[in-house]
Amino acid sequence: MPVVDLAPAPAAPVLPALRIGPLEIASPVVLAPMAGITNRAFRRLCRESSASTASGRSALYVNEMVTSRALVERHPETLRLIEHDPGESPRSVQLYSVDPVTTAAAVRMLVTEDRTDHIDLNFGCPVPKVTRKGGGGALPWKRDLFRSIVGAAVREASPYGVPVTVKMRMGIDTDHLTCADAGRSAEELGAAAVALHGRTVAQAYSGTADWDAIAALKEAVRTIPVLGNGDIWSAEDALEMVRRTGCNGVVVGRGCLGRPWLFADLAAAFAGSPERVSPSLGQVAATLRRHAVYLVEFYEDELRGCRDIRKHIAWYLKGFPAGSTVRNQLALVDSLAALDELLAQLDWSAPWPGEPAEGSRGRAGSPRRVVLPEGWLDTRDLTPARAARGGGRSRTGRQRGLSHAAYGRGEAGPLCMGRGRGLSVASGRVASCRPTEQWASGEQAGRPSGPRCSSAVRRSSGSGWRPTTTARRSCGWGSPRGTCPRGG
Repeated sequence: MPVVDLAPAPAAPVLPALRIGPLEIASPVVLAPMAGITNRAFRRLCRESSASTASGRSALYVNEMVTSRALVERHPETLRLIEHDPGESPRSVQLYSVDPVTTAAAVRMLVTEDRTDHIDLNFGCPVPKVTRKGGGGALPWKRDLFRSIVGAAVREASPYGVPVTVKMRMGIDTDHLTCADAGRSAEELGAAAVALHGRTVAQAYSGTADWDAIAALKEAVRTIPVLGNGDIWSAEDALEMVRRTGCNGVVVGRGCLGRPWLFADLAAAFAGSPERVSPSLGQVAATLRRHAVYLVEFYEDELRGCRDIRKHIAWYLKGFPAGSTVRNQLALVDSLAALDELLAQLDWSAPWPGEPAEGSRGRAGSPRRVVLPEGWLDTRDLTPARAARGGGRSRTGRQRGLSHAAYGRGEAGPLCMGRGRGLSVASGRVASCRPTEQWASGEQAGRPSGPRCSSAVRRSSGSGWRPTTTARRSCGWGSPRGTCPRGG
């Protein structure tokens, strides 16, 4: 993407390279992990766009979030998501977890198999299916669980020189703020940096980001970098955030949707250069087309790659005179040939439209009620019952075995993973599962006594206890579906 605009820019603070543990990030900018967006194809596009400018300073490009459990179970799709291009450096993976045992196992797998150079822990996701399990932005409310997960990750990664960072939000809502405590805890436990999105979970992406909260966190956390996130739509926004908060770098998410060249602008801005990329419609169309090709290569499927590029169309064409007919047809594209035919109908000579192409992108939504596990806000620490279940998992979770407290004491034991498999906390290896719990006799009428299937969750019905669909699919005893001796 050529640089075509050298218009004067506001006086810029020049930030030094960002130090995250042993890593030096020349441009103090991080690509925020975004599900379904920051795959290998998009990261390559962003790297290429940044390298095309005079500064050529590289940022840190983080892949989309993966769950620690799926990683240790070696789900094929998850393993594919954490792959990096040859020469992609540093390699970065974001993990989501609600349990320190699987966190430790996932981190151990990543570092011992040399799959990453940097690990980020997700404590900021506002999606209901995540927060209802006590995960994402809801998890820092439970201080002991947060500390156990961060501590487990750092403990496993440190011997291999892989830094661990934390990304979080201000809190669940304005009455339940957690970022100051969480930031100090992460610093104390050995995290290499903390990043704060200046919104609460309840806000999701609505309203405006509170940059004052980022400034306050910078005051509270003194020995490691603090990164700011939220409402960075341009290089000038990033410069203003640094000026107002004193943060050591920025994390960019929705601002780069349909604008991978934003990383070139940011690199130039933090280097003190007025260079800004102002592409014509033809240059944007060429970038869009290249993105589609990379997606086809990523999925190894032309139809799937073309379906994925559809969601990017509106972001790329924002502000340009493309016409509703072509836009609508592009949103249905199913082949590279069809994409080429439609892109050829655009006016490639149309210049960068300026203000109409700037500003927010992606869905902002509106504030909403945060879905949480029952009783989650009653106390800042886990109840003994929830701690024994392994932390933040929901009541219908299959994972059982060693509690987060036991892991923190260094005790080894089995963690049931379902399907007749278990995870040794000591070795991190998947092996035969053995039951880890007993049915309490007389606890519920109709419940069998003796060893139970660790993954067979039962629910009350008119005809007594029966396994849920999930339990029938994956009996902890490894029995075929519907033939478990315990009814799983």
